Amino acid sequence: MPLLKSVRLLVCLLAALLFSAVAGAQTFPDKPLNWVVPYPAGGGTDVVARVLAEAMGKTLGQAIVITNKPGAATNIGADFVAHSKADGYVLMSADTATLAANPHLYSKLTYSAEKDLAPVGLTTRFPLILAVNPQIPARNLKEFLAWAKEQKAPNYASPGAGSPHHLATVLFGQQAKLELTHVPYRGAAPALLDVVAGQIPFMFVDTASGYPYISTGKLRAIGIASPKRVKNFDEIPTLQEQGLSGFEAYAWQGLVVPAGTPADVIAKLNTALLAAIDSIPVKARMQVLGLEAIPSSPAQMTQYTASERAKWGAVIKASGIKVE
Repeated sequence: MPLLKSVRLLVCLLAALLFSAVAGAQTFPDKPLNWVVPYPAGGGTDVVARVLAEAMGKTLGQAIVITNKPGAATNIGADFVAHSKADGYVLMSADTATLAANPHLYSKLTYSAEKDLAPVGLTTRFPLILAVNPQIPARNLKEFLAWAKEQKAPNYASPGAGSPHHLATVLFGQQAKLELTHVPYRGAAPALLDVVAGQIPFMFVDTASGYPYISTGKLRAIGIASPKRVKNFDEIPTLQEQGLSGFEAYAWQGLVVPAGTPADVIAKLNTALLAAIDSIPVKARMQVLGLEAIPSSPAQMTQYTASERAKWGAVIKASGIKVE
C-alpha cells in the first residue's frame, strides 16, 4: 500500500510539473524581457538590437529592455546570459566573436558557446568597410597598400580582440601580405571616435556604426568587404573589384538565450523575431544602414555558426593570435 501511494504521488508531481511547463509556455511572456548587448551603446550591434527589440516587443505584448554589458570581446555579456535563468526572459545579441571566434581565441572561458547558449535565430549581417582617417593619403586599395607598407606595421582599431572587425583585419593582412598592429577597444563607438580624431589611422567598420562618419566625410571608405556593392553604399567599390580576390567578411549576429530554455518559449521568440525582421519599419531601417537580413530557424543558426566557427578558426590558427 505505501508503494502504491508513492507511485501515485510521483505521478501527481510529474503531472503538476508538466502542467506548469505547458502553462508557462502558453502565458510567456507575462513580464518585460531583458536583451543583453555585449557592446557599448551606439555601436552597430546596439543599433540593431534596439530596432528589433521594439518590433518584437509589440508582437510579444511586453517591453524588451536593452542592457549593455560590454567587455572582453562579448565574454562578459555571454557569461551573464549563460548563467541566467533559462526561462526566455534574458536574451542576447551573439555575434561572430561570441559563437565563432572566442572558442578558438581564449584558452579558458567561463561558458561554452555550444553548450550554455541556445540559438533563437540569426538576425542580420553587416558588410565591413575598410575606412581611414581623411588625413591618410589613400583613396583606393592600391594607395592604401602603398601607404601601409611604408608605415611598417601601422596601428588599426577594432571593437575588441576577436571581434568581427578584428578578424576581418587579420584576414586582410594575411591576404594583402601586410604586417599590422592591433589596438583593441571596448566597442565600436570608442574605436570609431579615435579613428575620426586621428589617434588611430584606420579600421574595418560595419555599415551601421560607420555610416554617420562615412556619409559626413569624417571617415574615408577605401573598400567594402562584400562580393557586390551594397545598396545605399553604392559609391564604395568592393575590395574584390580592387584586386583583393575572394576577400569577404561580415559582422553577423543572432539572438540566443540560456541553454535549457523551453522549446516552446524559443519558438515564440523565433516567431516574434521573424515577424520583426519582416516588418516594413525594420526593413526600411536596415536598408538605410546597409544591413542584410538573414532570418533563420534555431537549427539553421546552429549550422551557420558551425561553418563560421570553422572559417575563423582557420584564420586564427594561421595568425597564431591568442587572448588570455
